[in-house]
Amino acid sequence: MDNANVSLIGRLEQLNQIGIALSGEKDIQGLLEKILLAAKDITASDAGTLYQVIDGKELQFSILRNDSLKFAQGGTTGNPIRLPNIPLYLADGQPNHRMVAAHAAVTGETVNIEDAYTESGFDFKGTREFDARTGYRSQSFLTVPMRNHEGDTIGVLQLLNAIDPASKAIRSFSKEDQHLVESLASQAAVALTNRQLIQQLEALFESFIGLINEAIDEKSPYTGGHCRRIPDLAGMIGDAASQSTTGGLADFRMTEKDRYELKIAAMLHDCGKITTPVHVVDKATKLETLFDRIHLVDARFDTLRRDAEIALLKARIQALENGNHQGVESAQRIYDETVTQLEADREFLHKANLGGEFMKPEDQANVDRIAAYTILDKDGKATRFLSEDEASNLKIARGTLNDAERAIINNHIVVTIKMLEALPWPKHLKNVPEYAGGHHERMDGKGYPRGLTRDQMSVQARILAVADIFEALTASDRPYKRGKTLSEAITIMGRMMLDHHIDPELFDVFIRNKLYLPYAEAFLDPAQIDAIDESKIPGYTP
Repeated sequence: MDNANVSLIGRLEQLNQIGIALSGEKDIQGLLEKILLAAKDITASDAGTLYQVIDGKELQFSILRNDSLKFAQGGTTGNPIRLPNIPLYLADGQPNHRMVAAHAAVTGETVNIEDAYTESGFDFKGTREFDARTGYRSQSFLTVPMRNHEGDTIGVLQLLNAIDPASKAIRSFSKEDQHLVESLASQAAVALTNRQLIQQLEALFESFIGLINEAIDEKSPYTGGHCRRIPDLAGMIGDAASQSTTGGLADFRMTEKDRYELKIAAMLHDCGKITTPVHVVDKATKLETLFDRIHLVDARFDTLRRDAEIALLKARIQALENGNHQGVESAQRIYDETVTQLEADREFLHKANLGGEFMKPEDQANVDRIAAYTILDKDGKATRFLSEDEASNLKIARGTLNDAERAIINNHIVVTIKMLEALPWPKHLKNVPEYAGGHHERMDGKGYPRGLTRDQMSVQARILAVADIFEALTASDRPYKRGKTLSEAITIMGRMMLDHHIDPELFDVFIRNKLYLPYAEAFLDPAQIDAIDESKIPGYTP
């Protein structure tokens, strides 16, 4: 076998290895860079440019390399390319055949030029100006279009000044060079198209998730912000946890794939809320259904006051008829006391209706006292001032939801799991249902919906649980409460950690890395950002 054949076999093997490397590259800029460097390598070119087709109208400089001038722009270099795009069509709509790269793009044909200075078919004015500025001598050109499976040109490879390995002199590009680069361009187009399609599908998928969250947001403005904030917070906790070197998290590490999987799970963790009735999600007060029934209670207080006024007038008339002046005074005193009590009770029920962190047993008993008042209905029949349902709702100990409504809210996680488990997840996202479905579980197995313990949960599911709780405590867009300050939220979370509600090691990571600060600066009202005394955080050792 002669040297030429040995050389060709070696270059074909090199081309094969390049194809394998291209298929494994995930980053678009890294892929473009590898394509150009590979083309330069197999042709021993001194310089080269890779263009991308933009909207079928222009060529954009994506990667520039010139070994003699020692400059590299675009790709992973961090050095931007500031050259203007090359139009594929002229002002009159005709193809731009004057520029060699544009010609190759619009015709799909390879152009092999031995010397640009003697070539009359194309405009090399810009090339000559470049040479004049830099002292470079642009000579041989090989311009190859990159075409996808549909026959569309998606890019152009342009190589400059092939170098003879023996003499180091500039040579023309051979037919062998041309065939190899055309083969490389074909492989590169497939790899680039696949990567672009994957990115487009990922963008479409994330947009669809955003659409679901937007639909939830349209139903209720109190949940859409939550779905947008959790991915950022979960990502911060995940990154910090993956850097741990001690304890149970010492072996926990996240790759880019893992980070993306956690992000998708975080974006979808509450997707089941799309089925939750709006009047339950938005229940701002204890008596709210489709409207706040406290206004009906106000009307009844007005009726009781009217009845008291009628009783006063009757008592005064009777006392005056009997000449009983003390009776008049007694009736007025009874009326004043009754009205004062009614107004106090009205104010109390208004406050009770708002909900809160905890309602005292004596306040619940006060609701029962007021509920026992009697009032005449439209038929003149005496009835309870508050119905059993109204009294039960007003005695809700925490928040504004009764047991039935809380069960409806809690069911969103069951719906979330059913929705996510029904999807045909690709391998790199197969854990999304488990991650998203575990954010209401507790470390002691008392959570829902499956009652999982810490050991039965992935680290990612436990991360989402911590993120969900911190976001909920500090959120200021809930209809039933104000957003907690940082110190209040962290104190509550410390107690929850001691109560085996959240993961102690992740809570430690959250506090030790002060992850609450960048989140607070991005999402909280400045009034909520107060000083944290770590020595006073329950269960935490600074």
